[in-house]
Amino acid sequence: MKIKVIITGSTGMVGEGVLHECLLHPYVEQVLVINRTSCEISNPKLTEIIHGNLFDLSLIENRLTGYDACFYCIGTISPLVKESEYYNITFKLTLSVAGRLAALNPQMIFCYVSGFGADTTARAKFIPARIKGMTESSLFKLPFKKVYSFRPGLMKPTKGLKRFHKVYYLFNPFYPVFRLILPGFILTLRELGLAMINSVLAGYPEQILEVKDIVSLAETNKFTS
Repeated sequence: MKIKVIITGSTGMVGEGVLHECLLHPYVEQVLVINRTSCEISNPKLTEIIHGNLFDLSLIENRLTGYDACFYCIGTISPLVKESEYYNITFKLTLSVAGRLAALNPQMIFCYVSGFGADTTARAKFIPARIKGMTESSLFKLPFKKVYSFRPGLMKPTKGLKRFHKVYYLFNPFYPVFRLILPGFILTLRELGLAMINSVLAGYPEQILEVKDIVSLAETNKFTS
């Protein structure tokens, strides 16, 4: 089984890492990225659409059909934006894009990069956790073939990639120790990318994947031929 995937957010750290794994993976045959600005990557598998308004996909929707999965990697860091902007990007934009893709590709698997500590009960005091949880709950109601929510913690960037915050340099020397003492919080960006691919190829029994689930799924090799 080979798959065709759409990736959003490939100009950010997570999206770039997921795209990197897709371009390397033998079971991913086509990748479409939708960006406001170019990801500046050239690969025979890769097609890029530059589109300024992701809230309105009507001008490009004829190019969004026939895909097996969407890896939704758009996000922002909550301390850097106002609450209203965080809600707009995290909840409203995600549901807008997902809703349109569900209408165009009802057999699609939608993989959403959420966040560690997201709370679907909507009772969390931490606003980002509550908004992420609201987004997850709303996505689960859309008519996709399947929706998975990935909740990564602190991720080690993939060597050689460019789009990550310099603060991650500070963590690199301590990563093996963190991985040992905080296995439920630490993972690699490569593991996240592989787990998202494997969720489409092999499936997973849970819709919400915490760090340990992500690491476990990244290691699976039970694919359908």
